[in-house]
Amino acid sequence: MNIRLYHPNSIVENTTKSLSREHSHYVANVMRLKLGSRINFFNKDGEWEGEIIFIQKDKVEVKFIKKIKEANNSSKIELAICLVKKTPMENILQKSTELGVSKIIPIVSERTEVKDLNYERAKKIVIEATEQSNQLNPPEISEIKKLKDFLKNLDSSSKLLFADVNSQNILKDDNIKKGALSVLIGPEGDFSPAERESILKVPNVKSFTISKNILRSDTAVITAISLVNFVYFNS
Repeated sequence: MNIRLYHPNSIVENTTKSLSREHSHYVANVMRLKLGSRINFFNKDGEWEGEIIFIQKDKVEVKFIKKIKEANNSSKIELAICLVKKTPMENILQKSTELGVSKIIPIVSERTEVKDLNYERAKKIVIEATEQSNQLNPPEISEIKKLKDFLKNLDSSSKLLFADVNSQNILKDDNIKKGALSVLIGPEGDFSPAERESILKVPNVKSFTISKNILRSDTAVITAISLVNFVYFNS
């Protein structure tokens, strides 16, 4: 199987392109590909097969040969996640991308200890996870939002699925409609009682349980998105 590289700009068959310095280094020095080797390039418009037509240590040129995959309907499942420390946050970015979320919204709540996000590093993680998981479109990473602002600006037509440690509700088919879904997961230590009350007052909100145990945020993300995917795609 050819390696896959994300190419956000438009791709036209039978045209040539010099790769970025980062991609050139990866192709020539890490993967040690040769003249004539094939590479797949993808973006939201589909996936193309390319061929290396020039290669040196710091410069690689490719020719886009043919389109091999058409664009598909991307997931409409968004993840709203309270920021956590670096390692679990990076795990959240990677795993939620692999599970197919379309957007990641970093949230700051009362008990959120981390207040910022390295966006350059975050984008690199989601692009690599998209390459690895055979998808076409890396999730959008939005600006950091305060919980109250996120709740206030929710699209009235979208469903808010609240992974609530205090809930006894099991997620069912009729809780999910084929449309925009936002899955909200709290910080280590959970939301405050006042925050939980404000979340449950949101129109179109559904609280649901993901485990009888208390989960770390990164485990909660994997569990919640996997559950939502299962119900969403089998309903």
